[in-house]
Amino acid sequence: MYLNTEKKQEIFAAQGFKKAPDDSGSAESQIALFTYRINHLTEHLKKHKHDYGTRLGLLKLVGKRRRLLDYLMKKDISRYRAIIADLNLRK
Repeated sequence: MYLNTEKKQEIFAAQGFKKAPDDSGSAESQIALFTYRINHLTEHLKKHKHDYGTRLGLLKLVGKRRRLLDYLMKKDISRYRAIIADLNLRK
């Protein structure tokens, strides 16, 4: 798979959202991981326009990320604004 454990750790470290060395469950970490996967699938779909299975998976990932962002906005608005700014997400 294109996303092994080392790559995930690199994403978590690069985004700077780790609260602990083994943090992979925080909302910020999950949003960063979903953003990486969404960007990867978007590039794939630019080449393969008729790959409808991948398109469905992409839409599900976008929905999951949206729900996590909504949760974070309700829970702690400062963390929400920080992750929106760091990942260059529109909202």
